[in-house]
Amino acid sequence: MKKIHIQLVLLTLLILLASFSRVIPHILNFSPLGAIGIFGAAHFNKKWHAIIIPIAATWISDLFINNVIYARYYPTFTWFYQGFYWQYAAYILITLFGIFIYKNKINLTNITVGAIGSGIIFFLVSNAGCWVGNSFYAQNFSGLLSCYAAGIPFYKGTLLGDIFYTTILFGGYYILQKRFSILKLAYTKYA
Repeated sequence: MKKIHIQLVLLTLLILLASFSRVIPHILNFSPLGAIGIFGAAHFNKKWHAIIIPIAATWISDLFINNVIYARYYPTFTWFYQGFYWQYAAYILITLFGIFIYKNKINLTNITVGAIGSGIIFFLVSNAGCWVGNSFYAQNFSGLLSCYAAGIPFYKGTLLGDIFYTTILFGGYYILQKRFSILKLAYTKYA
């Protein structure tokens, strides 16, 4: 029981810390949010933790970013920004994708697939959200494709962020597990 509690607390702290790395200056869309979803999917024993904890960490960091860093752009306290549900839906789908690919083992191939897949999922969902109801794009298939084309330059930052933070989270936690045996999963998923 103590082992599971220590793992849960440490995983939660790593995810929360990663989510707040968004305040560090970075290129557009260079973010840890896809990586925390797949990291949580790979490491939490209870899969509802894998969904709730990264989403909660994202929301807490959003509260800080919107109400402290970007406070001048919001006239009142902002609990949720406009269109947040598209991004949060993408993060949930990323986590579900991670649960699927990490259900049996964690290895370099699956970690790479997770990092690249998370960026693709975010790109597809967030740009679809940008297109829906947006008068800038025609509300037809051609308009959707135009929206996706306009989003391509931002994908670079998403992909680089996912690869960087996936490497940091998975690699860092793997090193911690090697150093502190109490952090090893109840069953070994690393192959």
